[in-house]
Amino acid sequence: MAVKRARITPQAERDIDGETVYLAEKADAETGIRFFEAAHETFQALLEMPGRGRVRALTNPRLADVRQWPVSGFEKYLIFYRIVPTGVDIVRVLHGARDIDRILDEETQGH
Repeated sequence: MAVKRARITPQAERDIDGETVYLAEKADAETGIRFFEAAHETFQALLEMPGRGRVRALTNPRLADVRQWPVSGFEKYLIFYRIVPTGVDIVRVLHGARDIDRILDEETQGH
């Protein structure tokens, strides 16, 4: 049986890095590190139980099957992911106050 894995898209990596730096600058370095670690721990939790997130209704047909789930301990940050045969693909990690529908509807990267 193949090992399941959480694949993080380049854009999701940029999202995580950007939020880590933002939190380190606005709060402190420890908060940034905690966010980074919490995001990756949540990815692993989603890998173990991928159906827990709810499907996000979007107009972008490329993202019709995208689900969302909050980062553990940082619930205002949402992970957008899809279930794939090899595990889960992490598409984006965004703060809930952003215009998420617009951002995801404009998403053009393939999976």
